[in-house]
Amino acid sequence: MISVIQNVAIDCADAYGLARFWSGVTGCPLHPEDVPGARETQVTLAEGPVLYFNQVPEPKTVKNRIHLCLRPDTSRDQEVARLLDLGASFVADRREPDGAGWVVLADPEGNEFCVLRSDSDRAATP
Repeated sequence: MISVIQNVAIDCADAYGLARFWSGVTGCPLHPEDVPGARETQVTLAEGPVLYFNQVPEPKTVKNRIHLCLRPDTSRDQEVARLLDLGASFVADRREPDGAGWVVLADPEGNEFCVLRSDSDRAATP
């Protein structure tokens, strides 16, 4: 027997607002019944589990113990710029001189996530 991951749950203060941000990040839609003010919302990814946003009363206070890593279909640097324009904030630069590494960003509620090198970035470096 096995278990299948149904969703990745993300606690937040504004479920609809944060789901809209992640919908923009992934290019995937919010659930059709989600509306502003909803306490629970979700983004249905094309592949893999659902991103599930659950409104909670307490704020985020420490570093995430689990986070999402994104592999863009454009260059890492282009994607970082796009995500910053969507409302992400810069946390840390973990890029290496040889092109390896990643960039740590945070969503509008402070949840950290990483932007990895794209396949084209990886192919361009030895």
